[in-house]
Amino acid sequence: MIDPQDYAEFSRFLSECCGLVLGENRQYLVSSRLSRLLGEFSFSSVEELLRALRRSPDPTLKSRVIDAMTTNETSWFRDVYPFEILRHVVLPELAEKKRPIRIWSAACSSGQEPYSIAMVLAEWEQSFPPKNIQTSVLGTDLSDTVLADARAGLYDGLGIVRGLSKERRDRFFETVPNGHRIKPDIQRRVRFQKLNLMESYAALGKFEIVFCRNVLIYFSAETKRRVFDGIARQMEPGGYLFVGASESVGSYTNAFEMVRTPKGAVLRRR
Repeated sequence: MIDPQDYAEFSRFLSECCGLVLGENRQYLVSSRLSRLLGEFSFSSVEELLRALRRSPDPTLKSRVIDAMTTNETSWFRDVYPFEILRHVVLPELAEKKRPIRIWSAACSSGQEPYSIAMVLAEWEQSFPPKNIQTSVLGTDLSDTVLADARAGLYDGLGIVRGLSKERRDRFFETVPNGHRIKPDIQRRVRFQKLNLMESYAALGKFEIVFCRNVLIYFSAETKRRVFDGIARQMEPGGYLFVGASESVGSYTNAFEMVRTPKGAVLRRR
């Protein structure tokens, strides 16, 4: 078991690096998540790993620890309704402005969300031609490991079936010997970039649509406030923010108003 003092220090480290709040009595979680790293970096215990983090700002070790402790739970078209709102409400409205539509998928994990968005764009463009509206999708995450998976666009097992209909799998993927790969037309629509939500987003530019879903559940109230304010600064007035089904922003920022649609609710930048 991790010493209480070491656990408290590790909790502070994790909160400062990526916003994650461990809470009380999660020593077992820390030990189990870091167990593989101990052998890989030849540490005899979690305590020794923590000492190494204190001694040296090794970016590789720091990155691997964050990778191990952050959850990359995702699926295709998660919860369905945000993508219905995107296709049937948000995209038609924004297209009337005759301006490029930039979409940001924050904490995109292994790419299912931004690729789902790209599939919706392809379907929307085919259903209502001609659009002549330039669209682009940016997926960001703090993990080099999941970003490499996202850029590869290769999925197998549960990674291909969760939330994905057979029709979309047949249309947007090609079968390869070791799984299913996103077809080039969809892959070209998405760009991936490393970004820690605890840092500045100013270099990303402005967006008309942001997905930040099921990301901040375990973050502190102060971190949520900082992230939502940062996202708001990167959004065009009248742009749309999608959050998780159990998440709300009203306690953290007044930059958004809720809009109810026949497909569900979404937040709009004031």
